[in-house]
Amino acid sequence: MNSKKHITQLNQLKCLGKKPKDLRLAAESWNSSFKILIATILSARTRDETTIPVAEKLFQKYPNAKSLSKAPLSAIQKIIRPVNFYRNKSKNISNCAKAIVKNYNSKVPEDLEELIKLPGVGRKTANVFLSEIGHDSIGVDTHVSYVSKKIGWTKNKNLQKIEEDLKKLFPKRYWAKLNPTLVRFGKTYTSRREKDDLINKIKKIM
Repeated sequence: MNSKKHITQLNQLKCLGKKPKDLRLAAESWNSSFKILIATILSARTRDETTIPVAEKLFQKYPNAKSLSKAPLSAIQKIIRPVNFYRNKSKNISNCAKAIVKNYNSKVPEDLEELIKLPGVGRKTANVFLSEIGHDSIGVDTHVSYVSKKIGWTKNKNLQKIEEDLKKLFPKRYWAKLNPTLVRFGKTYTSRREKDDLINKIKKIM
């Protein structure tokens, strides 16, 4: 495997995407593991620009697992209504908070297998969370899947297999960089044609 080539391609994608100061992602810049996890759950199939202010409002009232676990479902629904699937997400984050309090002494676990036991936490959410708190993990979402297939890093459609392919291509120290880099690139270019043109140019890097 030509890791040097793939790292160069990744760096090109990073240069073409918006910078963190210009585009904050939903999992970023929170002051606790709990907030990172809940914000990541809320962000599923919802724009970060919508998720972040909603999460900020939620955390003003319920800043930790204990307080959120005691919150009435109707109160949670009222706050997070702007995010997609807010009814399901209200139940999930309420039950997630309760599970963290009951099973993990109010501390969010830092293990993939434990995380995916929590309501509302799938493999992608768990990996995004882990990478944000400093672990070597790759959260594969629609942006990561799309760019990875277009650029030739994978031929798979299954998200877990894409994750496995990327882990084979990139040294471990790059794993946590993949999701934010590809998401920022994907969100910077809303035109699929422009996005594909850029990817095709980067694909030619030898």
